[in-house]
Amino acid sequence: MATFRSLEEIEVWQKARELTREVYTISNDGAFARDFALRDQIRRASVSIMSNIAEGFERSGTAEFVQFLAMAKGSAGEVVSHIYVAADQGYASKEDGDRLLGLANETSRMIGGLMTYLSRSGIRGTKYKVTRNPKPETRNP
Repeated sequence: MATFRSLEEIEVWQKARELTREVYTISNDGAFARDFALRDQIRRASVSIMSNIAEGFERSGTAEFVQFLAMAKGSAGEVVSHIYVAADQGYASKEDGDRLLGLANETSRMIGGLMTYLSRSGIRGTKYKVTRNPKPETRNP
């Protein structure tokens, strides 16, 4: 796995952005657009995926990044749940629902893969750099 130099290089963030774009498109029409509570909640959850990936990336520690990825994964699960609600209410066609579910599940799997990679990589982030041979403090009596 390559080193990320910018947020836009992270494939899972790109996938979350695609999911968010689709959520907004599908929830912008018909009865879905008029169910303000569900529409707003699924939009917030999809944006949360992108936002948590971005916030974790901007943190300087790998452990923090993994923590934010876990929150993003939770938001992906929330999006999946909302997609089922929308499908049950007839707000989205089967084709649209299946496409959204596929994107949400793929995003979740990618987040999980990145979490596993980071956890096993031994990369600690800039916050966790160890200073070698620090000078001991001396005290005057």
